[in-house]
Amino acid sequence: MLAQLDRITVNPNVSLGQLTIRRMRITVGFVLKLLASNLSVQEVLEAYPELEDEDIRQALNYAAWTVSDKIVGIPSA
Repeated sequence: MLAQLDRITVNPNVSLGQLTIRRMRITVGFVLKLLASNLSVQEVLEAYPELEDEDIRQALNYAAWTVSDKIVGIPSA
């Protein structure tokens, strides 16, 4: 499972320790909120060209695991 989340990182000194995408200051939560606000994946990618399709897929995958009965740990950067 962790290999499938290799683009999700955490660093206590970046974005207050929130999960981020590829060590950027774009948090997983922010990506999920954009999608929840009815933006399409394509619209998110156009608005944030530094993101890639796989980044969004992994953010969604992490969210799915978070609400499931499985516990997934993310190693520190």
